[in-house]
This record gives sequence, structure tokens and C-alpha cells, in this order.
Amino acid sequence: MKMIDIFTDGSCRGNPGPGGWAAIVLEKNAKKPFEILKGRAFETTNNRMEMTAVIEALRYVDHQKLHKAQITLYSDSSLVIQTLLQGWKRKANLDLWEEMDELNEELDVDFVWVKGHAKNHWNNECDKVAQNESTIAQKEFLASPKKSPQKKDPSPGKQRISDIQQELF
Repeated sequence: MKMIDIFTDGSCRGNPGPGGWAAIVLEKNAKKPFEILKGRAFETTNNRMEMTAVIEALRYVDHQKLHKAQITLYSDSSLVIQTLLQGWKRKANLDLWEEMDELNEELDVDFVWVKGHAKNHWNNECDKVAQNESTIAQKEFLASPKKSPQKKDPSPGKQRISDIQQELF
């Protein structure tokens, strides 16, 4: 059975404010990821970006037909992990929780909390990508002529590792 590790992270400049998210997908114990997903939004929250990273990672697994793989998804978001594992009450972002539940229903995913900004290499790399996305979102927002925040997160974007390999390695 194929074993896949996914590291996710979200970032926000202000809360709410411009934000970014990232997910790094790799085979267990691999030296390099085979996919890096990322995206950004002008007006969002850190929790929404953390959740979007998980959703986009699960969506990727679904689209790549990796349903039979054993997947371990790592996040430094206590909110995401504890809500999924211990049934914490869902008070906000119900649209994202619903989407996450639907995607997770068909998959075999182990959710694991990792300490942020610690010694986990892939979590730290994922944090760098998410931080970079939030910085880009902030610059784009400040450069936009309207400067009116979007009411909703735009559809998150995705970029292949070949396009951003130089940023990480």
C-alpha cells in the first residue's frame, strides 16, 4: 500500500487580513515532495487558511485517485486536529468544515498535530510557502486599485513543485 505524508499550514497578515495556505505532499520518508499546493486570499483569517490547506490537500488526494493510499496529514493547527479527532464544537467556518467532512469521508487519513516552528523539516517548509503566499496576497491587495477586501476567499490556486522548487531548495 502506498504511504503518503501531507504537511499543511496557513498564514495570515492580520486576522482578518491577506492570507496564504500550503500543502506539501510526499511519499513517506521521501527526500523531496512530489507536489506542493498553495494559494492565497485578500481578506481571510488564519483558521480559514489552515482549513483551506487541509481541504486542498484532501481534494488533491481525491483527484489523484489515491483513495487506497495510507495518508498521514500533519497540521500545526490545534483547532483543525482537535476538532477532527476529538469532536470539538464547530462554531465558525461551517462551510469549510462541511467541505472537509465530505472530502474526508472517502479517504483513509490519519490526522496528526505537529508543533509549529519546531524541528519538523516539512512543517517548517510548508510554513515558508504559506507565509510567502500571505506576503504575496498582502502586496497584491496593497497594489490593487480598489483596495476593497473580498467578502469571500477566492478559489484557492495550485502550483506544481517544478514551478517553485527554487523557492524551497
